[in-house]
Amino acid sequence: MSFLDVLYFIIPSAIFYAAPLILTAIGGVFTERSGVVNIGLEGIMIVGAASSIIFNLMFADQLGKLTPWVGLIVAMIFGIVLSLILAVAAVSLRADQTVSGVALNLLGLAVAVFTVKMIYDKGQTDSIAERFSRFDIPVLSDIPLIGKMFFVDVYATSILAFVVAIVAWFVIYKTPFGLRLRAVGEHPLAADTMGVSVTKMRYIAVMISGALGGIGGAIYAQAIAGNFGASTISGQGFMAIAAMIFGKWHPLGALGAALFFGFAQALSVVGSSIPYIQDVPAVYLHILPYVLTILALAGFIGKANAPKASGVPYIKGKR
Repeated sequence: MSFLDVLYFIIPSAIFYAAPLILTAIGGVFTERSGVVNIGLEGIMIVGAASSIIFNLMFADQLGKLTPWVGLIVAMIFGIVLSLILAVAAVSLRADQTVSGVALNLLGLAVAVFTVKMIYDKGQTDSIAERFSRFDIPVLSDIPLIGKMFFVDVYATSILAFVVAIVAWFVIYKTPFGLRLRAVGEHPLAADTMGVSVTKMRYIAVMISGALGGIGGAIYAQAIAGNFGASTISGQGFMAIAAMIFGKWHPLGALGAALFFGFAQALSVVGSSIPYIQDVPAVYLHILPYVLTILALAGFIGKANAPKASGVPYIKGKR
């Protein structure tokens, strides 16, 4: 296997595994930019994964190929509902945001596993029959070298992730809504003085993160795992948080960081088929994504400054 063959093998896999991380990380960017720390992305992904798989199994016969796409919408709704718990606790009740996020993770896992147990009387669901399909992008797939690398056997979910990243960049940095969002996260008192509702903006941001986190969990479950159990989402939400920090709270930075973590995840799965890497003990490849996550969260790769009001509850009129 030549070096080019290795790239043809590993890069599509990296993009495939990065898609759910990209969406969830961008959801985290929205909340942090508004001044809310969302540690609960893992729990939101879990609920999104569980709800999409259960929906897929129940309605695949009626909806056919549309099932996984409608499953994304279902996961988005459940993600928003779960995120509202964080919004009420952290924004309205001004509870500690880190503790609230951790509680959300525990709640999401407990509710998902309990629901699966009640419906299927076992710890995990059956495997789904309707998954996201792959396709070649016309014209682009014929480009020498990069065509086969980026535009052959592409998942529509990967395209969705890139589109969301670009749209998020435009919304946050090129629209009045984005300006208000960033103002609320940097100096909420000044934003409030100018007539911007801090509470409203933070609620909207948390709900956006819930929607994107739910979709991220659904993509992981329906495109990668194929079923749902207690260990289906095992750290991907925290990888998304690491990608957000690594990307310096910027949508395109989070995109690049998520691709990096997606590469690590892909390597842990397909590494046994790649020359030289196949000689590395499998356990090292399996722990690689989590080690990189810890290093990123520990600030090993550069320093990044979070929005100034991130994690600080806003009390109207108080500096």
